[in-house]
Amino acid sequence: MRYWLMKSEPGDCSIDDLAAMPNQTVAWYGVRNYQARNFMRDQMRVGDGVLFYHSNCKEPGIAGIATVGSSVYPDATQFDRKSRFFDPKATPEQPRWFNVDVQLLRKIPLIAIKELRQHPELARMRTLQRGNRLSITPLDPAEWNFILKNLVRD
Repeated sequence: MRYWLMKSEPGDCSIDDLAAMPNQTVAWYGVRNYQARNFMRDQMRVGDGVLFYHSNCKEPGIAGIATVGSSVYPDATQFDRKSRFFDPKATPEQPRWFNVDVQLLRKIPLIAIKELRQHPELARMRTLQRGNRLSITPLDPAEWNFILKNLVRD
């Protein structure tokens, strides 16, 4: 089992949007960074743990706990000419971009990035590194466990 931090802009898909979706599940569409795509395509498996992170907003931070709910599959937005995620080089026979479904386990009170930065146990967490802009990053099991045991409040 692996653990991931997956960023979503609340204006696109917030934790409340996810909670309101059928089966509290969303296709993680629109990833257009090769490294993030490769994490999803090559390493994510059904049942992996996910920290759902609000990014590019007034107060970024972890807003929920989720799980990878499906195996990887082609992102349909790459084929839709009307989508901002359209990719003219992608074909159904040779897709370039992929999704997994993410299913909410529970919303949590926001753990702000400034709080995450206060803990030396999280100093190596990729999301906290300077210049990191990836929307999907792996978490070390120790980071996952520390966050769940010490920072998640009910």
